[in-house]
Amino acid sequence: MDQDQDPMDTRSFNSDDEGELNLNNTDLISQPANRGGPDFMVTDPTSSVSLASNLEISSHIQPGRLKLLTDEEHRVNLAANVRSIWSIPQAEKKLFDQEQYEKEAEQCINVFVKWEEHQQVDFITQLFSKMCHYQHGLINGYLRPMLQRDFITALPGKGLDHVAEKILSYLDADSLKAAELVCKEWYRVISDGMLWKKYIEHMVITDDLWRGLAERRGWMVTLFKPNSQGNAHKYYRSLYPKLIADIERIENNWRTGKHRLEKIVCRSESSKGVYCLQYDENKIISGLRDNSIKMWNRKTLECENTLTGHTGSVLCLQYDKNIIISGSSDSTVRVWSITDGSLQNTLIHHSEAVLHLRFQDGIMVTCSKDRSIAVWDMQSPSDINLRRVLVGHRAAVNVVDFDHKYIVSASGDRTIKVWDTSSCEFVRTLNGHRRGIACLQYHGNLVVSGSSDNTIRLWDIDFGSCLRVLEGHEELVRCIRFDSKRIVSGAYDGKIKVWDLQAALDPRTPNGTLCLRTLVEHSGRVFRLQFDEFQIVSSSHDDTILIWTSLTLKKRHR
Repeated sequence: MDQDQDPMDTRSFNSDDEGELNLNNTDLISQPANRGGPDFMVTDPTSSVSLASNLEISSHIQPGRLKLLTDEEHRVNLAANVRSIWSIPQAEKKLFDQEQYEKEAEQCINVFVKWEEHQQVDFITQLFSKMCHYQHGLINGYLRPMLQRDFITALPGKGLDHVAEKILSYLDADSLKAAELVCKEWYRVISDGMLWKKYIEHMVITDDLWRGLAERRGWMVTLFKPNSQGNAHKYYRSLYPKLIADIERIENNWRTGKHRLEKIVCRSESSKGVYCLQYDENKIISGLRDNSIKMWNRKTLECENTLTGHTGSVLCLQYDKNIIISGSSDSTVRVWSITDGSLQNTLIHHSEAVLHLRFQDGIMVTCSKDRSIAVWDMQSPSDINLRRVLVGHRAAVNVVDFDHKYIVSASGDRTIKVWDTSSCEFVRTLNGHRRGIACLQYHGNLVVSGSSDNTIRLWDIDFGSCLRVLEGHEELVRCIRFDSKRIVSGAYDGKIKVWDLQAALDPRTPNGTLCLRTLVEHSGRVFRLQFDEFQIVSSSHDDTILIWTSLTLKKRHR
């Protein structure tokens, strides 16, 4: 045969492939009647199907002559013969198998239901061990919906309403809204359990913004008190979107710079300038360059008391519910009663101006132009004793901050030093600023500092690494504060800048997008500022205190 010829061509009389026609197979079932005619057998002699097919073919051949079939005719006949041979037996076999299965399955189930529960479980466990992974998947899909239970609906029926309420009380607001729509019983549990009221109360306790909103809007009158009104659930359910709308408005005002500006003109008698301040919802207490401390009513913005006694400018102060402690350029630290303004104690230790101080939990830390840091134990306003003096800076120590773990100090020598609070031992130095450091705040593992190199740096206190450098101020950065969302800085350029703290901590964020807003209202250097979720309160060399409130847009001046 021509080797280039198609082996499936009907003119082919030979093939080396077992699947093709083989006309030279000597194991033929029948021999040709005529030597002159084409002798062939169209089959694989090893196949019973092919054997039957050939028998069928042979039965149709006239005696003394073989009929030559084409490949296509062979395939058609072969398929027909296969169907005719297997169709009836397979159908009968399937019918038999199904009947046998049903009979045996019924017998098995009848035995199964007679067993104890633990026997049934043991049997099923053994049965599962004989199955393949695919079967396990099918059974799992069948069992999953059977195992689901509406326990919120079921619990009240067993006298366990409080359990259902407790479970739903862990939902966030979006989930709680979705739960109300599940069914009437879920809605009843949420309504009767006053879960919206409890959710708002939880947020007021844990979030300063929520607490401030509740106080400013007057909602604290009804919160944390029992409610006997039948429509209490609807009231608190409608209160939630109002709170969210206020929060979104405040956040938008921070980003767009919308605010209500209030101004206090301090009217210093001699030299002008407000070096330091602290505030709460009722009062603002400020330290002035004219050696006085003034206490202002937060609502009326009127001066209610003036404390005198320092012989130099009041450079720093802090107060709690009982006392005010101030530091002055006269080198003294003074303790005052916050109720009547009387002088309680005077501490004389530093040899030059006391530039900054902090106190909490029975410890006070002061720092001075004399390059030293003093750590004090506070038992009472009249019982304050020096514990340790920390020395290490080579220039004036401008600012300190501390918690139970570290004392952090910054100096005109361009360094930030970290000390152990308990032992007062030196821990490490943070280097990076190119000029003296004027301000810092420390909280958690983050330190944020401002310098006369006009930059702000963010530091990881545990590793001593600089995380980010913020640039934008044109002169010395004099004051800085941060919370979980923002950094607010004030500088000698008279500007206050608001920065996105979370974005600043992400190294992928471009520097140019970090400053959210620049506030320009002071006409002199910004000396000190503090802020919360609703406002920034700042003081300046221009002898004013400005209050930038982001909750409303009404304007009032004093």
